[in-house]
Amino acid sequence: MSQPVIAVVGPTAAGKSDLAVELAIALSGEVINTDSMQVYLGMDIGTAKLTGTERRGVAHHLLDIRPVTQTVTVAEFQRLARDCIAELHERRVIPVLVGGSGLYLRGVLDDLEFPGTDPLLRAKLEAELSDVGPAPLYQRLRDADPAAAERILPTNGRRIVRALEVIEFTGRPFTASLPNHQYVYPSTVQIGLDVPRPALDHRIATRVERMWALGLVDEVRRLEAAGLRKGRTASRALGYAQVLRTLSGEWTEEQAIEETIRATRRFARRQDAWFRRDPRVHWLAYDRPDLLPAALALASAVRSDG
Repeated sequence: MSQPVIAVVGPTAAGKSDLAVELAIALSGEVINTDSMQVYLGMDIGTAKLTGTERRGVAHHLLDIRPVTQTVTVAEFQRLARDCIAELHERRVIPVLVGGSGLYLRGVLDDLEFPGTDPLLRAKLEAELSDVGPAPLYQRLRDADPAAAERILPTNGRRIVRALEVIEFTGRPFTASLPNHQYVYPSTVQIGLDVPRPALDHRIATRVERMWALGLVDEVRRLEAAGLRKGRTASRALGYAQVLRTLSGEWTEEQAIEETIRATRRFARRQDAWFRRDPRVHWLAYDRPDLLPAALALASAVRSDG
């Protein structure tokens, strides 16, 4: 009998982290982070990382594992998360994965092998990104692989470079390297939180404003001193990139807040579209009064099937 793996998915600000804690408490499980930015030390307020109190005694894994100057690749994250799942299963503990980074999650759950890399090609593309910015490279990606371009933010230079590298390195579309819907862990259930767009837009605006009130600017200032601007991934995170522009004198705080809200709403739509493409996700209304019992019923079903 295969052991279960539970994943809570959906767009940012949907309430995933809280539901994951509730599930872990009810199932005597432990939480594994699958948010690509919560892996970085000190990126707390801007990533809505749960505080120690909010974790309610539930063990959380793969948080704060790298400084902001380093990059955790999808391939590295796949290895770390699968090792963590294996360790929990060895202890007969149910892993509850939670996060909105779709490719990171699918890299863990699905049968996905990552294409190789060409250091010279990567260096050439990164130099071009540095010289001209992401827009021309994104247009090239749209021409070469429209499906891949749909899944990547036009401002996400790192992922654009990786997609172009794979296309040139393998001679195939980047989307050809994405996984089929084939679980590595047979007893897996994905629980998606469904939030209507107007409600989600409101929740995002409230969250961003709360981040500023909690001291996001001071957090970014501390991380800047720790080398945040040198971190190719961390420095581009939502909220952090906007605050860095404020600290550089390019924007006022009001402009940074407004742009963070706009960018986060765009990002949430892409997240939602990513997870909607996966027919295996079981969607539950985020505000249903019996959310936890409904999620537990899904988890129990997969445990029985397994």
